[in-house]
Amino acid sequence: MNRFWSNTVRNISPYIPGEQPGDRKYIKLNTNENPYPPSPRVLEAIRQETGGDLRLYPDPDATLLRNALADMYRLNADEVFVGNGSDEVLAFCFPAFFNPGDIISFPEITYSFYPVYAKLFGVSSRTVPLNEDYTVNPDIFPEDAKGILLANPNAPTGIAVSINDIEKLLGKYHEKLIVIDEAYVDFGAETAVPLIKEHENLLVVQTFSKSRSLAGLRIGFALGNKDLIEALNRIKNSFNSYTLDRIAVKAAAAALQDREYFEETRARVIRTREATAERLISLGFNVLPSKANFLFVSHNQMSGKELFLRLKNDGILVRHFDISGIENFVRISIGTDEEMNTLVDKLEGYINSL
Repeated sequence: MNRFWSNTVRNISPYIPGEQPGDRKYIKLNTNENPYPPSPRVLEAIRQETGGDLRLYPDPDATLLRNALADMYRLNADEVFVGNGSDEVLAFCFPAFFNPGDIISFPEITYSFYPVYAKLFGVSSRTVPLNEDYTVNPDIFPEDAKGILLANPNAPTGIAVSINDIEKLLGKYHEKLIVIDEAYVDFGAETAVPLIKEHENLLVVQTFSKSRSLAGLRIGFALGNKDLIEALNRIKNSFNSYTLDRIAVKAAAAALQDREYFEETRARVIRTREATAERLISLGFNVLPSKANFLFVSHNQMSGKELFLRLKNDGILVRHFDISGIENFVRISIGTDEEMNTLVDKLEGYINSL
């Protein structure tokens, strides 16, 4: 520890992203990136923006993108917030809506950045257990929590919460802020966005990283009533007015315009996911029902750690979480058909050798 560190730095345990090793060429199935490139319209928009205007600051309000998102979701522009990836948007939620010592609740198995944010901003976190089948029980969140944060579909399980259960959550906890993290919603789950007009306590957060293949540009957004959006803007403009650069704004707007490409690529990911799940089940794997661009799997004859290490040794990266309750699972991002066939062939070889 450095003597200049603050107590905050001394006490936090930072989030650890999926590894990005450079020692060899891997089939990379560990960070839920889209296996297909961005839309050709996106690449053309990027080319057009990489000129002399890069000397100029971007629009601090990202008006082009906010208007495009508002049109797409049938909202007003003042009901849209954009930021540098959904991680940043989620992080802004903590100082925007919670005071130090307030309680926020989320499932005990979920995106592992949530407790990091809570500790960083001095917010108390209280987790609730999942059901035995890894689904969320919307009835057991603590009454003294000021807010609830729910990934839908869940990460890392991939299991989706029904829109009926989301409505139940909003109704039962109408005095609490409900933040729905929909990073993977486009791969088969139902979005809660249509509920925004009816529920002032709902904030929906999404990203361009997964279904629109723009993880490298860091573009996220939040949708909710204008007072919630104003709170996020006040935090953003007290931190960094220019969270999205000129290229990111143009690229994201172009991605929204190319609906046909979006539908085509997400359908390919879903087809590959279902075909891979079917093959894994036939090999004796336990595969949780996923509505995301990944599968969460285990096998009763091999530990999650062993699966992770053997695949890495064979040039395939997946994600293993050394967390009680899911330590025997690995999370497998959906790649191309060729990549997934290579993965399953390797796993079949392991099983046959037991």
